[in-house]
Amino acid sequence: MAETRLLQSRYRLLDLIGRGGMGEVWRARDESLGRQVAVKCLKPMGPEQDRSFTCVLRERFRREARVAASLQHRGVTVVHDFGESEGVLYLVMELLEGRNLSQILEDNRQHPLPVPDVVDIAEQVADALGYTHQQGIVHRDLKPANIMRLPDGTVKICDFGIARLGHDIGFTSRLTGTGIAMGTPHYMSPEQISGEDVDHRSDLYSLGCVLYEIATGVPPFDQEDAWAVLVGHRDTQPEPLRTHRADLPGFFDRVVLDLLAKTPDGRPADAGDLRQRIAVGRTGGQTQVPAAGGVLLAPPVPVTHPAPHEPPLPPWTRNMTTGHKAVGAAPPGTAPVDHSAGLTGTWTTGTRTRALSGVFPPAGTVRATPSPELLATLASRHSAGLDLARLGHWAEAGEVHRSVAATREHALGPDHPDTLASRYEIGFTLSRTGQAAQALREFGTVADGRERVLGADHPETLAARQETAYVLGQLGRHFEAHQVYAAVLASRERTMGPDHPDTLRCRHNLAFNLGRLGRLEDAYRMAREVAGARSRLLGAAHPDTLVTLYEVAYTLGQLDRWGEALETYRDV
Repeated sequence: MAETRLLQSRYRLLDLIGRGGMGEVWRARDESLGRQVAVKCLKPMGPEQDRSFTCVLRERFRREARVAASLQHRGVTVVHDFGESEGVLYLVMELLEGRNLSQILEDNRQHPLPVPDVVDIAEQVADALGYTHQQGIVHRDLKPANIMRLPDGTVKICDFGIARLGHDIGFTSRLTGTGIAMGTPHYMSPEQISGEDVDHRSDLYSLGCVLYEIATGVPPFDQEDAWAVLVGHRDTQPEPLRTHRADLPGFFDRVVLDLLAKTPDGRPADAGDLRQRIAVGRTGGQTQVPAAGGVLLAPPVPVTHPAPHEPPLPPWTRNMTTGHKAVGAAPPGTAPVDHSAGLTGTWTTGTRTRALSGVFPPAGTVRATPSPELLATLASRHSAGLDLARLGHWAEAGEVHRSVAATREHALGPDHPDTLASRYEIGFTLSRTGQAAQALREFGTVADGRERVLGADHPETLAARQETAYVLGQLGRHFEAHQVYAAVLASRERTMGPDHPDTLRCRHNLAFNLGRLGRLEDAYRMAREVAGARSRLLGAAHPDTLVTLYEVAYTLGQLDRWGEALETYRDV
């Protein structure tokens, strides 16, 4: 197939016209009908992939491709055909001559688009979303790169169905510096970020982010730090568009801010409602939208128990700030696993094999050296389990990690770092599915194994100990949790220093646990110290600083110091 570049004896690949997180897009010729088409080739599924995971991928692809092919609207890209050829899943679409909104912004040097163009794009996308939402289909990954504008001004939405497939299997774009496969954070709705079920109003929020960017030149939350972007979507009111660009009409400013409401109920009811607001505003009529003015903030919600790696964003956002890296990541410098696509040359992934770290089986144990192919397969399956967990599919992730752990234990031994990394993730999935007692046993085993192999003060050993403290808190055993947190903190301060991000994270968790023990004054003092240190090292507006300040405010409320609590909440 690589020589003829012919798919299924019908689609001849001509020119590569795009490459993204899920694969490549080619300009091709349909030999049967003699027309030009676009062919999207998804990343191949080589033998390194878990068989059951591959079967799920194929079935989801077929289902979502059928969904995409069923859509017939001038504002939605037409899907002609789909299939699989030599391990490569492909989608045949109409070939569009135009530029997506991301490219248009780049062409315009990130300057905003003319107001008439912005309003026209908003109206056309609203019309297309109205149609797809009536079919019961939610896009889930609306962003500038998925919206095309043709030379005649027609606007089309791309990747319906396939965008959802990407979210399900973790093949969506990867944000620089996070190592987390996910949808583009700059356009995610608060309910997506919180891991809640989404409906058509999530697409409206994403559209609001897109319109904000093409109208002002910047997204509503324009931070480089991925975690800060997510927190912004969830907690921060966006600045009015006209603070960036005074010539925008007032009705458009209000419509976009309504789209960016934190709760779905605060947004337009549906895309039809949105289109009507735009049409009425464009023609100078009156719209029934709330007047601009003060924003009422909901009262703060008491924190029940923050996640040990990151405060209460969903689990798939963990490790997005500085601190302990995801367990199981390979050291830099090892060779990547290469997968021959057969179609477009060699594919590579970020999955890498881990060196054996000098760990050998106990004396008297005969253990065959595992092949590089087996190690690569296990690393890939471990990565697939992490992706499932980041998407909130905890039960499925646990099954993958249990399978990998059993194979790693047989091939490498029970105390090998890779085996312990798999068992660590098993514990993590158990703690997130309400099986705290089993998680406690798993983390205890991992911590003991890492102490034997890596030492008591090794960061990975301490990470496992800290997880045991978190699970003890889940079980209401706060005194025991306090003892473990205190021991971990002493080790971190001794080996890393008092201002290391991991040390500060442990002190934050210890302060939280002190509050649950009823030691409110101690909890307040420690949280205040951590907030001060984080502000000094990371900045007053860094998400980690703000989360600790939130805990300070909450504890002040528990102490009946409501004036100080309110002032701190306002600062946050």
